[in-house]
Amino acid sequence: MKKKSGKPLKSKKAAKTPQNQLRERILIFFQLNSTKKFTAFQIAKKLKVKDIRFLLEQLDTLVEKKQIKHSANQKYAALSSTASKGDSKSTSKVFSGYVDMARAGFAYIICQDEVHDVYVNQKHLNGAEDGDLVKVELLPGRRVKPDGKIIEIITRSRTQLIGVVRFYNHRAIAFAQAGKKLIEVLVHIPRNIPVEEFDRVVIAITKYKEKSRDLLEGNVIRNLGKETSNDIEMQSILVDKGFPLDWSEALLTAADKISPEISLHSYRKDFRSVTTFTIDPFDAKDFDDALSVQKNKEGHWEIGVHIADVSHYVEEHSALDKEALRRGNSVYLVDRVLPMLPEKLSNNLCSLRPKEDKYTFSVVFTLDDKFNIIGQWIGKTLIHSNHRFTYEEVQEILDGKQGPYQKELQLLNTLATHIRKERMAHGSIDFDSVEVKFKLDAHGNPLELLIKERKPAHMLIEEFMLLANKYVALFIAQKNKEKPIPFVYRIHDKPDPGKLEELGHFALEMGLKLDFSSPKKISQSINKISEAAQKNEVFKILQPLAIRSMAKAEYSPHNIGHYGLAFPFYSHFTSPIRRYADLLVHRLLYANLETSYRAEPDLLHRQCLHISNQERKAMEAERASTRYFQVVFLKDRVGELFDGRIIGMNERGFYIELEGSHCEGFLPINQLDNDIEIHKSRFKASSSFITKAWKIGDKLKVKLVAADLDQKELLLSII
Repeated sequence: MKKKSGKPLKSKKAAKTPQNQLRERILIFFQLNSTKKFTAFQIAKKLKVKDIRFLLEQLDTLVEKKQIKHSANQKYAALSSTASKGDSKSTSKVFSGYVDMARAGFAYIICQDEVHDVYVNQKHLNGAEDGDLVKVELLPGRRVKPDGKIIEIITRSRTQLIGVVRFYNHRAIAFAQAGKKLIEVLVHIPRNIPVEEFDRVVIAITKYKEKSRDLLEGNVIRNLGKETSNDIEMQSILVDKGFPLDWSEALLTAADKISPEISLHSYRKDFRSVTTFTIDPFDAKDFDDALSVQKNKEGHWEIGVHIADVSHYVEEHSALDKEALRRGNSVYLVDRVLPMLPEKLSNNLCSLRPKEDKYTFSVVFTLDDKFNIIGQWIGKTLIHSNHRFTYEEVQEILDGKQGPYQKELQLLNTLATHIRKERMAHGSIDFDSVEVKFKLDAHGNPLELLIKERKPAHMLIEEFMLLANKYVALFIAQKNKEKPIPFVYRIHDKPDPGKLEELGHFALEMGLKLDFSSPKKISQSINKISEAAQKNEVFKILQPLAIRSMAKAEYSPHNIGHYGLAFPFYSHFTSPIRRYADLLVHRLLYANLETSYRAEPDLLHRQCLHISNQERKAMEAERASTRYFQVVFLKDRVGELFDGRIIGMNERGFYIELEGSHCEGFLPINQLDNDIEIHKSRFKASSSFITKAWKIGDKLKVKLVAADLDQKELLLSII
C-alpha cells in the first residue's frame, strides 16, 4: 500500500454509503415482515441500530421515495403494492455469505449484518459446498425467514479433502467428510501413488459440482494408509476446515528471497537503547509483541507496545500476502501450529527474538505519576529485545523472586492493575473460561491434561495489548469524524435479551440474583457471576452459559463498538504474525498516519467477512483437536466410573464434564428415559413418566462405555 501526498485516494468502484446500507436492510426487513407494522424503536431493536436519529432519517427518506409507508399512529409498514408481487427486479435482493450445510442436504447462508440467515433448498445450491463464499438471491414469497437460491460461488472453501477409497466398477470413489456431510468424490489415482481399498488419501479437488447430483472429482496426492494416528487425525481436521497442509515451493522460495538486512530508516524511531523485553508462553516461537520502559526528560514514564512489522516483509498483493489472507490466521492444534506465514517469517524475520534488531510498529504511551495517560505516539520503530521471558518466569518475579528487570516488571504490573481497574469500572466484562492443554510424550501421545491458569503475568500483557488496540482504533476514528475512514474494527454486539432473560431465571433458581435492565447492569451482573464462582464452585457452571448468551465478536468496517470490553472503538493491531486482520490494520494505519487514505469499502467488507469466517473455522479446528485428544487421553479407561456434572443438553442427550479431568462426555437421552422434554432455554430437562428433572450443574455418577475416536466423543451411561 503506497502513500501518496495530496488528495485522498478514491476507489474506482462506487461505495455503498452507511445511509444506503441501512436503507437496504430496512427494505429487506419489511420484505420479511410485509404484513406487520413497527415503530422506529421496534425497528431499531430488530436491526440493532444504536443511532435512532440516523434511523429516522433513513425511514423518512424511504417514505418520501414511496418504498415504505408511515401511518398516523407513528408506525412504519411495507407497501402493499402489486409491484412487489410481480416485479422481480424490485424485490430481487442479493447478499454474500457462507454456506452452512446441514446433514439433510439443505443449507443456510450466513450473511453478515443481515436480519436472518437465508435458507437454501438442496435444488437451489447450484453446486455450492459447505463453507463456500457465495452470492444468494432472495426468492419472492412471504416467509417468516428468507428463502433464496445461490447464483454465484465467489470462493471455494476447500481445495483438498481426506477420504477413504472404495472401488466400484473400475472406478475409485472416496468417501470424505465435508463439514457435517459425508460426500462422495470420484478420484483419479496416479501411477506413482499405489492405493488399495479402504486406504485413507488426501485429494486435491479438480472439478466441483455443477448440479447437486454430480460428483466432485479430484486427484490423489498422498496415501495416508489404513491405520489411523494422531498425526493423520490432525491433518484430517485441518483439511476438513479448508486449511492447506503444506506450503507450495513457490511460496517457500518467495519467503527465502526476503532480505533479512536491518537498518535504521528516517521514518523509524530508534528504540534500541530502551529497555525492552518479550513475555510469551514457554513453547512460543512467534513473538508478536514486546514492551519497553523508560523515563522521559520530564520524568514521566513512557511505555512502548512494540508489534512485529509484518507489513515491511509481506508486500500487499504479493503471493505471500494472498496466501496469508486465504488462511486468515494461524491455527493452534494440540500438537502443532499451522502458521499463517511460512516459518522463515513467523519464527525468524518477523519474530521479536532476543538480542536481535527488529522492525516494529509501535504505540508509545506517556503516563503521569498517577498513571493517567497524558500522551501517545504511533509510528514505525526499530527495537532490540534485551530478554525473552516466559509467563512463568515473570509470575515468579511478580511473586517476589529475584530476577532480571524486576523493577520494570513490577512497574508494568502496577500500571496494568490500574488500567484493568479503570476498564472494569467502565463496564468491561471479565470472561474467565477454562482452557485445556495437554502434555505430550515424544510420540505425540497425551501424558497429562493441564488447565491453563490466568495469572497476573498474563493479565499484564493482556492489558497493554488491549490498550494499544483501543488507541489505534481511536486514532483512526478521530482522524476524520465527518467522513469516517474505512478501517477494520473488532466489533462485539450487545447480548441477546431473550438469552439473558433465561440466564437470569436460571441463576435465580441457583440463588444468584442478576440485573439485566441496562448495558451497565448487564456487565456488572456477568462479572458478578465470575466473582461468585471464585467464592463458590457451584456458580462456575454459570460462566459458560453467560458466554453463550453473548454475541460473537467479528471483524467489520462498520463500527458498533465492542460491548464486552466497553470500548466505543476497538481493533486488532497486536498479532500480525498470526492474524491477517492485524496485518490489514497495520497497512491502513500507516497509510493514515500523515495523510488520509481511503480503502475500497466493498473490498474491505469482503475481507472482513472472510477473516471472520476463517477465525470461526480455526476455532472449530482447535476445539475438534482438543476433543480428539480428550478421547485419546481416556480411551484406556473405558469401563471406569466417574463423577460428572451436566454442562449442556439438547434433544440428543446431556453433555457431562468428568471431574478431575475436565474432559467432556456425552450421555444419550435414551440412557435416562425416552420421554424427556428439554426446556427451550436448554438449561433444564424433565420427564413426566418418572417425575424426574435435571438441570445444568447437576452432578451424576456415570460410566465411560466407549471412546469413539472417529466421532471424537466419549460415550457415557448413567449409574
